[in-house]
Amino acid sequence: MTSIVLGLLGGLALFLYGMQMMSSGLEAAAGNRMKSILERLTSNRVLGVLVGAGITAVIQSSSATTVMVVGFVNSGMMTLRQAVWIIMGANIGTTITGQLIALDVGALAPLFAFVGVAMVVFLKRPQIHHYGNILAGLGVLFIGMEMMSASMSPLREWPAFVDLVSTFSNPLVGILAGAAFTALIQSSSASVGILQALAVSGVIGLDNAVFVLFGQNIGTCITAVLASVGTSRNAKRTTVIHLLFNLIGTALFTLICILTPLTGWMQELTPTNPAAQIANMHTLFNVVTALLLLPLGGLLVKVAMKILPDRSESGEEGMHLAYLLPGPVHTKQEHPIGFSAMYTTQLRKELNRMLLMARDNIVVGFQAVLERDPKRLETAVATEDYIDYLNKEISQYISKVMVRETNEKDSTAVSAYFKITGNIERIGDHAMNICEYTQMMHEKNIHFSEDARNELKSMQAVCLETMDLLEQEDIQKTEWLTKVSAMEQRIDDMTESYRRHQMERMRRGVCSDEACIIFSELLTDFERIGDHALNIAQERASIDDGAANT
Repeated sequence: MTSIVLGLLGGLALFLYGMQMMSSGLEAAAGNRMKSILERLTSNRVLGVLVGAGITAVIQSSSATTVMVVGFVNSGMMTLRQAVWIIMGANIGTTITGQLIALDVGALAPLFAFVGVAMVVFLKRPQIHHYGNILAGLGVLFIGMEMMSASMSPLREWPAFVDLVSTFSNPLVGILAGAAFTALIQSSSASVGILQALAVSGVIGLDNAVFVLFGQNIGTCITAVLASVGTSRNAKRTTVIHLLFNLIGTALFTLICILTPLTGWMQELTPTNPAAQIANMHTLFNVVTALLLLPLGGLLVKVAMKILPDRSESGEEGMHLAYLLPGPVHTKQEHPIGFSAMYTTQLRKELNRMLLMARDNIVVGFQAVLERDPKRLETAVATEDYIDYLNKEISQYISKVMVRETNEKDSTAVSAYFKITGNIERIGDHAMNICEYTQMMHEKNIHFSEDARNELKSMQAVCLETMDLLEQEDIQKTEWLTKVSAMEQRIDDMTESYRRHQMERMRRGVCSDEACIIFSELLTDFERIGDHALNIAQERASIDDGAANT
């Protein structure tokens, strides 16, 4: 018994490791291209299903695709309706692993592994290493499959295990067993592979295996459910749709298998290949379910919204991150494919939110000075505290991402975002400085001349025009950076001009000493806002379009 357990565990370890090697190699080799396909996805349902199936077939993990979709919906890169089609396709694409196993190419597994390892060890180009990992992973996967099959062969002679497997003829028991085991190892491909190994060993027949197989489709949803913890309402609804798809398919096929001789027909197709029987049933399950639900995608969205209706945002009171929500960045797990596209989009949206707060405080600061209203200080302090909070949280998020990011373009984008958040925080500080001058003006009854007030209004207008430029989403980088640079130069010219005007007012005795000191400090803050705005524009312009989708 010990040798059986050890053989099974060793085979499972190799199987899972092989899948992980393949997925990592594919992510490194073609990840950005696959992300680009998904980001540009239209609302065409057939295209969505095909894209979901294609990407899942390549990375051999419906869980990875669904986690990616949850992240895209959460970050606003994809609508809930688009997610439906991707999920349907992902369920079809995940059947490719079982079909590969059914082809019985295990004899070539050592060759795949050797060629892949040789490419990694003896060749120098990083791109070749990625393809080597894919080949080596495929070989290791099949070696693990062979180990599992060999280790489980003696189980068919073990009465206790045969009795246990016979209970799977009860549909409910089989479904629960399949769902529980798949939820435990978080890979339907691996659990289906183990089921195929059992079938090849003669331990379980298709009559009993089908119900376990249907349960495995339900169990694979657990990964997406875990990934949706702490995400937006729509992201959670994505996991509900994934679960609904598999529950409906399981209910439908359980009835078909009970009421019709479908299982017998599948056995007759490949009577000597039990692994192919399971693979074909798995493919049939997902293809038929997708075809039946394809016209009902909108209904699935409505059902998901009924199950998880919109709720009051009272839980969002106080300081919080609106877009950077818990996900793979907080775990030690490998990032799912598409993660870079997720976090760059989320970072950009969170930074735009922070930029709007800084803009608001510029308005409050100048208005407070113009109206000599210290009551505005309370509002400014609250906003400044929020900006500081966002700066801290975003910086911590970025520091975690930078440790894990291996793609050079995405690393450049992350580094730029880190500098941008610091510059936004400094703009907030200068806006706060402007507002705080009001306290002294009120306490000491300091007034500005009409000329100085007009200059303050011009300073406010130019600051807001500059901030509005920074908030623009769709930009032609060269032209946009030129505009921001021109605004920064205009701020410098205005600062120099207003300092001369201030000196003239001092000579004429129009401006008091204390008013001159405050106005001089205001000019310094005004000029610094322009400097930090230009820093933000330069960093944003340095971000590669493919990496950041900016």
